[in-house]
Amino acid sequence: MLDLVAKAVQAAVESGADYAEGRAQRSLSKGYVMKNGEEDPLRLALDRGISVRVLVAGALGFASTNKIDERSVTGAAAKAVKLAKGSSAHTQNKVVFSSEPACRERWSVQQKIPFEDITLQEKFDLLVEIEEWIKPDNTRATLPFRMLVLSESKEERVYINSEGAQIESTIPRLGFNFILTASETGKGTSQRMMEIGHSAGWEAAKEWSLNELVQNEAKVLGKILREAEPTPREELDMVLGSEVVGIICHESCGHPQEADRILGREAAQAGESYLKPHMLGTRIGSDKVTIVDDPTIPKSFGYYLYDEEGVKASPRVLIDKGIIRSFLHNRETAAKLDTHSNGAARAVAYDKEPIIRMANTYMKPGDCTLQELIEDIHEGVYMRTFTEWNIDDRRYNQRYVGLEAYLIKNGRVAGLVKNPVLEITTPGLYGSVDAVSRNLQFEAATCGKGEPMQAAPVWHGGPEIRLRKVKLGG
Repeated sequence: MLDLVAKAVQAAVESGADYAEGRAQRSLSKGYVMKNGEEDPLRLALDRGISVRVLVAGALGFASTNKIDERSVTGAAAKAVKLAKGSSAHTQNKVVFSSEPACRERWSVQQKIPFEDITLQEKFDLLVEIEEWIKPDNTRATLPFRMLVLSESKEERVYINSEGAQIESTIPRLGFNFILTASETGKGTSQRMMEIGHSAGWEAAKEWSLNELVQNEAKVLGKILREAEPTPREELDMVLGSEVVGIICHESCGHPQEADRILGREAAQAGESYLKPHMLGTRIGSDKVTIVDDPTIPKSFGYYLYDEEGVKASPRVLIDKGIIRSFLHNRETAAKLDTHSNGAARAVAYDKEPIIRMANTYMKPGDCTLQELIEDIHEGVYMRTFTEWNIDDRRYNQRYVGLEAYLIKNGRVAGLVKNPVLEITTPGLYGSVDAVSRNLQFEAATCGKGEPMQAAPVWHGGPEIRLRKVKLGG
């Protein structure tokens, strides 16, 4: 497909494009699902095609085709140019791309154990084994609903633009997620959802210890229903687990610092941002808070080395010691804000335009242990995991409901408490952080954005953090 992408770019330039880029993508994905102990049919999806995006007189045009032949791809190029020419006369805010190096590279993630080396039966057998581990006799939990999902995918991409860039890549991903609903007579229900994922081959499944992981989560659900006491509703100190910190970083830092959202492009689709372009350099939190988005973390679910505009990826410091330092950019927003792209343009399929996305967003660890965070609290709550979160469309007011959560009394973890609710603003949350542990952990997730929707693989995470004098609600 390399030759066809090159011909598509050439055809677009010959048709009058000031700038052109072509992208080919082939994605093969498989899903193995077990619901309440019963196997679903294998889920199989093959998606492949070529797209062309062009700039003509300050207007963008985009077209794609799933027919892999010269006539179809040059036709898509001509269509993209025609669309751009048609809209250029009506475009007041002309699109300009930032100037970036034209990179040429081929990169891939190697599988130590290729997916193809593991039989279909072996993959379903893994789910059957997990089912055995979470039976009531092993967990002291009644689980009327159980869904286990194992997924694998392999993406091959080719990117070429009219400035001389050429990037080829291959990336496999393995993911696992589950939903468990526990019930207890007279106590109601509790539910746990969790996702893990790596950019790797089948070897990742051997590292995850899924039997123990899912069994432990099932045991906790049962204990919550049997033992959890009401949560105090008052001003107190809190410790948040890495899972909670991860979703906070993703939702209240990563999304509002996407430059297309800041500039209003996402307003009608996913909302706005409390941030404005002039707010770089503004303090938003304590000096303990540093948040990074880094596509280059080895084996991460959101891993990539070049984005969908051919820009080399690198770690992006969004908040540095409480100060807003950068936004996530593609070439269009970078030009508007007189800077350079930091490689945040991603597209999940050949027929989707690249838009600004996170990769792996996390808070940097500090130098404390979890015990040190807890032992300095007279009365508080430790929210280890969450069951629900909500945030407004400007990413300013937010709410997190704990699942596995404990009362802290005189520097020690006491019994379980039921569904503590943290309602707080973004600056209120980050400004309340006074200590951060050294224990950095990640979770996988699938982040949604765009119209049509693009569901991108990401990691989010962080260490445990301590908040001082926050109000619990509910």
